[in-house]
Amino acid sequence: MANIPEELIYSKDHEWVQVEGEIATIGITDYAQESLGDVVFVELPNEGDNFNAHDAFGSVESVKAVSEIFTPVGGEVVGTNEDLNDTPEVVNDDPYGDAWMVKVKMNNPGELDGLLSAEEYEEYLKSEED
Repeated sequence: MANIPEELIYSKDHEWVQVEGEIATIGITDYAQESLGDVVFVELPNEGDNFNAHDAFGSVESVKAVSEIFTPVGGEVVGTNEDLNDTPEVVNDDPYGDAWMVKVKMNNPGELDGLLSAEEYEEYLKSEED
């Protein structure tokens, strides 16, 4: 089973969110990186870009496929993980740590209510496999 840290919240699009005040740090889950295979390129937005919840904000390219990444919450991008430009394989090695993708200043923290706890995300993954 995929690694699902308890302290994070999750989307059904397989992104994780860590919240500190009004800033949401977003990345893709262990399940997502496993499904993709070896990541070879990550495309991220620019600081200052604005997105609504569920908008595609970038993509992850692996040897198998290209997958869009969606923001679980709307807001302004206030940070991007530039390191992924040079070392996209970190997404496979450390999806919840060094491979965070963007930091978003949330427009509406209430959007977090629609996301899943670690336990709910694990149940969602089990239902997807059936």
